[in-house]
Amino acid sequence: MKKIFIFAISVLSSFPALAQNEIETTISADVVSQYIWRGEDCGSVSLQPTLGIGYKGLSLTAWGSVGLSEPTDAKEFDLTASYAIGNLNIGITDYWFNDPEERYFLYDAHRTSHVFEANIGYDFGVASVQWYTNFAGNDGVNKDGKRAYSSYAEVVVPFKLASVDWTATAGAVPFATDYYGTNGFAVTDLSLRATKDIKVTDSFSIPVFAQVATNPCTQKAYLVFGLTLQP
Repeated sequence: MKKIFIFAISVLSSFPALAQNEIETTISADVVSQYIWRGEDCGSVSLQPTLGIGYKGLSLTAWGSVGLSEPTDAKEFDLTASYAIGNLNIGITDYWFNDPEERYFLYDAHRTSHVFEANIGYDFGVASVQWYTNFAGNDGVNKDGKRAYSSYAEVVVPFKLASVDWTATAGAVPFATDYYGTNGFAVTDLSLRATKDIKVTDSFSIPVFAQVATNPCTQKAYLVFGLTLQP
């Protein structure tokens, strides 16, 4: 289940809002060696397409993931609505997976495969912060067996080094939830990613990226490579 990839992060886990005065359309696809989301292993080699539209800070994005090497990897389809004003951004994401229930339009509280998450963040320039909380759907439970309203917070620091764009990320789960497999506050993602455009022709280049990600909570580490295809 999840959405920041190591061979492709998004991170998105959400799609950034566009602030142009004209309607902008995004069509792209990441191919990733491994699907890592917020420090969790969510699958092997994957194809992750994106379709987005943005206008004056408002963006609507569809994002998906399907395993290419392991047929048992979960299929994912996410819809995100976000809005940015100045350096502040807010958004809502509907995550859907083909497990435990394969029917997309089933929203029964105790059987749905949808997870609904709200987020808010602020970009300080040298760093940005984001907070995410599940508010409905197939969320996890806390130590008392009640809905956990599972949350995740991260700090992202972008910088440039040797003509390469770098991003350092630190993420943590603040409360106990079996959604992230934590018993309380836990650092679940410490990662470093480098991105560089590979020039193919004078008018076409392919962004490639590599990322080292670790999850101190689970004592796991990953090295991921990916590339982005876009018109």
